[in-house]
Amino acid sequence: MGHMRGIRHVAAGAVLMTAGLVAGTLTPATAHPTARTADTARSAAGQVACADGSMARTRGPGAPDPNTYTPEEAERLDRELTLARLRLGSDAALRAPVTVPVAVHVIADEDGSGSVSDTRVKRQVSALERTYSGERGGADTGFRFRLAGVDVTRNDRWFNRPDRYERHMKRELREGGPETLNIYTADLGGELLGWATLPQRYRGAPEMDGVVVDHRSLPGGAFEGFDLGHTAVHEAGHWLALFHTFQNGCVPPGDRVSDTPYERIEAEGCPDGRDTCPAPGDDPVHNYMDYSKDACMTEFTEGQGERMQAAWAAYRADPAR
Repeated sequence: MGHMRGIRHVAAGAVLMTAGLVAGTLTPATAHPTARTADTARSAAGQVACADGSMARTRGPGAPDPNTYTPEEAERLDRELTLARLRLGSDAALRAPVTVPVAVHVIADEDGSGSVSDTRVKRQVSALERTYSGERGGADTGFRFRLAGVDVTRNDRWFNRPDRYERHMKRELREGGPETLNIYTADLGGELLGWATLPQRYRGAPEMDGVVVDHRSLPGGAFEGFDLGHTAVHEAGHWLALFHTFQNGCVPPGDRVSDTPYERIEAEGCPDGRDTCPAPGDDPVHNYMDYSKDACMTEFTEGQGERMQAAWAAYRADPAR
């Protein structure tokens, strides 16, 4: 991994607007124009799909609720993962443990608004460590996380419109190769919590790889109910090839993990005992890949751990791949 930057200041006037946006949404009520809009159901915690196959987590009433992926898109992505596993061989697909270096890029306004303290950054990495190790409950996925570095950039445009300036921002700041989790913090708006890219997309657009989260979602942030750092945990799951637990609703193969029960629609709050599909099992509202409030999220499953390990071996373990 390359040298990590220290605190830096970037003049807003030096940023050029970039065409051909890859990920993000403009407002909580407006999905990315490439998102599938056939499903018009709306709920208190919607989801947004982005052009490159990234995924976004939203909060609050009235958020749009198109499926993150059409069944055809999900099937294609899964075929890619299966072929990659076959190329590697079954033994190589299940390596553990894995320590992921984390590079955190704090984007703040010119006046310092949105700055995130080193303490909160460290608490965020600790949240990743506790959740993926099974310390809060659920399975130990085999993943561990270490803070590789932090940089701070003051830039009005990047901070207030990370969706519009995402490509330029990431090209300037991104560190490491496919094995490095780059987390960018900024102001994503009142309802959008974060988005992430899938590992299958790294080869085609390595400069866009990573996770973007609202600075208020880090531990100790101002988003009540979403202030334990589990947005970054959720988005890191996508970064490691997990779908939402409610992917494809009640229709097989769901989220393509055998030990997460089917779920018709994402959870709001913490609705214990909810069962929205006829298949056995209550909805996995405590799973980090649902949309429950942070305190409600307590687990990954063994099947999710195996899928992430396979994706790591296929797409992220070899920095030269």
